[in-house]
Amino acid sequence: MAGPATNPPEIKSRIGAILRATSGNFLEQFDFFLFGFYAAAIGKAFFPSTNETASLLNTFGVFWLGALMRPVGAIVLGAYIDRIGRRQGLIVTLGIMAIGTVVIAFCPSYATIGIAAPVIVLIGRLLQGFSAGVELGGVSVYLAEISTPGNRGFYTSFQSSSQQVAIFVASILGYLLSEVMPADTVAAWGWRIPFFVGCLIIPLIFFLRRTLEETPAFLAMKKHPTASEVFASALANWRIVILGMMIAILTTTTFYFVTVYTPTFGKTVLKLSTQDALLVTLLVAVTNFFWNPVGGALSDRIGRKPVLITIACLALVTAYPALHWLVAAPTFGKLLAVEMMFSFYFGVYSGTMLGALVEIVPAHVRTTCFSLAFALAAALFGTFTPFASTWLIERTGDKASPGFWLMFAALLGIIAASTVYRSGGKAVPTYDAVAEPVAGH
Repeated sequence: MAGPATNPPEIKSRIGAILRATSGNFLEQFDFFLFGFYAAAIGKAFFPSTNETASLLNTFGVFWLGALMRPVGAIVLGAYIDRIGRRQGLIVTLGIMAIGTVVIAFCPSYATIGIAAPVIVLIGRLLQGFSAGVELGGVSVYLAEISTPGNRGFYTSFQSSSQQVAIFVASILGYLLSEVMPADTVAAWGWRIPFFVGCLIIPLIFFLRRTLEETPAFLAMKKHPTASEVFASALANWRIVILGMMIAILTTTTFYFVTVYTPTFGKTVLKLSTQDALLVTLLVAVTNFFWNPVGGALSDRIGRKPVLITIACLALVTAYPALHWLVAAPTFGKLLAVEMMFSFYFGVYSGTMLGALVEIVPAHVRTTCFSLAFALAAALFGTFTPFASTWLIERTGDKASPGFWLMFAALLGIIAASTVYRSGGKAVPTYDAVAEPVAGH
């Protein structure tokens, strides 16, 4: 019986496995970014209002409501993946995500079908949120389980890096669209074109996912937990799930600020051109892609705690001053400088956080607990960032007020990381230290 556990089959090509596993992340973030960038146009198409801010808030509200399905997806689909396997689970999540993407892309406008339009869009967002709840966790766990010794942080960082490729491609499409189409045409129907492109790449991503190999770590498990055992174990480990959520909050808030909210912030708040806002977002995607593996590799060498604490402290003391400097006299150069700073924070912190989160949750329910922790962070804080930022500016009249939201996220990260890593640089508990009651003992 020890043979399978000690000598599981090896992954044939780790580079190929990384590409296949992360392909679904591309679709998820591609669509998420487009929804945020074209929020104003989507608001007019599906949530018409005489007040532009109200229409925008309605759109970001639906964006957030979809994210509230993430914890549900994390529990339901996470239990499925922990029981049935990483490969099959990631194929299922991709299918659900694809349905949501197609629904939003082809939904008629409010002017055409009335109240049914926002309802259909909401359903599409709920499906996307449900699948996204476990997509990131499932991919991160997969990458962690195929990683080579001492490189877990580096491997898991490619989950987040793959999302930056989606932001990059979406930014280029949006930029080209704004160059070849009048703004009125883009607002009327042109915004749908990038969504159609997303639908066209779904078959390719399905092909890549279907050729995914199961991880040796999952195959080596003596017993796979039933759904009820997964739920019970996740509930028993609620403290580490909450701490994991708090660690992940800074990742999710900075990510949605520099990608989904920045184009709207640049256009509607700073009054910069569409091209300027998109170009900044495009460059942010490039630097995000670079900083993620740097953060993961750095944390593999010096430990997770010093990287997490350092970046969170920097974010705490600089977020509001940087935005205050930007909004005082907005320019393309200043927006780019501030976004590059936030991109550095996000990339290094995220690359570290993913490895940390995999390590602090129990191995036998790794996907469920990881996904639940991250889903709660994304649902309650990260995807709420565009709405919170718009609301803060509207209520306070201070265009730099989103900085307070980012500072709050940084503070929670400092508290959680200090608690989890209270014994020097070791996580307490690490997943190796947590009993696995379903393993036959």
